[in-house]
Amino acid sequence: MKAITLLGSTGSIGTQTLDIVAQNPEKFRIVGLAAGRNVPMLAAQIRQFRPEIAAICQEDKLSELKEAIADLDPQPILLAGETGVIEVARYGNAETVVTGIVGCAGLLPTIAAIEAGKDIALANKETLIAGGPVVLPLVEKHGVKLLPADSEHSAIFQCLQGVPKGGLRRILLTASGGAFRDLPVEKLGSVTVADALKHPNWSMGRKITIDSATLMNKGLEVIEAHFLFGMDYDGIEIVIHPQSIIHSLIELQDTSVLAQLGWPDMRLPLLYALSWPERIYTDWEPLDLVKAGNLTFKEPDHDKYPCMQLAYAAGRAGGSMPAVLNAANEQAVALFLEEKIQFLDIPRCIESVCDRFSSHNRSTPNLDDIIAADKWARQEALEVSQQLHKGSSAAVVR
Repeated sequence: MKAITLLGSTGSIGTQTLDIVAQNPEKFRIVGLAAGRNVPMLAAQIRQFRPEIAAICQEDKLSELKEAIADLDPQPILLAGETGVIEVARYGNAETVVTGIVGCAGLLPTIAAIEAGKDIALANKETLIAGGPVVLPLVEKHGVKLLPADSEHSAIFQCLQGVPKGGLRRILLTASGGAFRDLPVEKLGSVTVADALKHPNWSMGRKITIDSATLMNKGLEVIEAHFLFGMDYDGIEIVIHPQSIIHSLIELQDTSVLAQLGWPDMRLPLLYALSWPERIYTDWEPLDLVKAGNLTFKEPDHDKYPCMQLAYAAGRAGGSMPAVLNAANEQAVALFLEEKIQFLDIPRCIESVCDRFSSHNRSTPNLDDIIAADKWARQEALEVSQQLHKGSSAAVVR
């Protein structure tokens, strides 16, 4: 039975991971849980899975959590704040830590887990995007496994099983196209938050759903694929595949192409990350190609999705630039979700922040450099967004 710690237990990744654990009680057990602020859900998870340790990131929620499970015996260790989440990540005899915390907040807990010798089921792409120059050497130093748990990188990882060293020629990341894949580019200026959250295929958290609408999620996945698989940016391509049946493909040196297919269901890559190299039987609906129907592909529209090129540029710049890109995007998306900026202001904000940072970029950053770049980019994005908001307000008045 594999012992698992789950970071971000109340989010979409967390709840689907716990669904897998509940369906396979003879295969997996929960050692630790960490969540952001949802006390009722975390308390219910603690009651069901009985972890040894749990943490709530929002410190003022700790007393509420203690009260919610006061009758449990035995009581788990209860912690709060970022330090509490980090302690959960490194705690005890968990073999694998699932990193489902959204955004760059997952970086320090992931590093703590690696340093404690835990394998990582990586569902938090920002860990490598922002921290790749630091995280990869730590993975090698501590001899742990870094297993992708999102659909695209899991697909690539699955296709690579049995491919000899040097056999990979090209990576093709598939993208659904998000909420606006069928909307003309000239209409993006008037879209709302509610519009952007209507993903046609996947059920995900709010932030990543907006990233899907801008296609920044795919740009970030390009950077992550570079770090995970050692592929140069010229060898990583994006293709729009509206049906989300093929989750990604690899081309080998002899031009043979391998693909991984399945219904859009995040549990599949999560299960593979937890069970690798084994394959565990499930009673989930098998893929029916006749039912799936036509599988179509098209080249992404760079005018419609400028975030993709921003991500490629940041990845090629290297150093701390991907951390700046990621932080600016997180801040811009948060502001859009709060309806403080327009949808098209997201790439404008990110581009401006990255341009301002270009002369300060360090090619070989340490962890302090990355954290400082992240903090700087968030503040800079706030300032840029205020200028964008003033500009749009002036345009309305005129």
